[in-house]
Amino acid sequence: MNVEIKKSIKPINYFDAINVLEARLKELHKNTGEELIWTLEHNEVFTAGTSYKENEIIDKTIKILQTNRGGKITYHGPGQLICYFVLDLRKKKDIRKFINVIENTIIETLKFYKIETFPDKNNIGIWYKDKNGVKKIAAIGIRVSKWIAYHGFAININNDLQNYKKIIPCGISDKGVTNLKSIIDQDYSDLSDKLIKIFISNLKI
Repeated sequence: MNVEIKKSIKPINYFDAINVLEARLKELHKNTGEELIWTLEHNEVFTAGTSYKENEIIDKTIKILQTNRGGKITYHGPGQLICYFVLDLRKKKDIRKFINVIENTIIETLKFYKIETFPDKNNIGIWYKDKNGVKKIAAIGIRVSKWIAYHGFAININNDLQNYKKIIPCGISDKGVTNLKSIIDQDYSDLSDKLIKIFISNLKI
């Protein structure tokens, strides 16, 4: 695989990031660019995918940015690791398998930190179960254009969970949201490096 790896330290504006993804998408369609995996953080922003509904906005004062990714409303902010990508599926043409790769990448990465998580075939994302119920630890939202996949996924590390009360996260009202620090308070500073290594390995399967 010929993949460019980008790791941004300072928060990236949401639309600036999307513009980078869409420019890379056009290059890949023309076979003039490399695939991309990019880890970053956003400042506080609420984004809505193509299937969101107005009644999923609880706090009507927040600003919602509409996007062309799949899914519903989610929150991004400091303390959340975002992994964006632009990846060519034209040789494999299997979206379900690609989503499985993302799910397994997150699950395998979190096992390094002794955190057991799982996917849910009815509710996209990665989930953690404790004595208080099932809670989302990672959100997934992708779009596929002519068999090139882009957008990405987000893992909650130590972000402000109160912001999820302003929306119905991903349209799911009967489950909670958590972050890694709430599960086990430990050092997650190398999480992005582990994640990228596992992601690339899983994409080669």
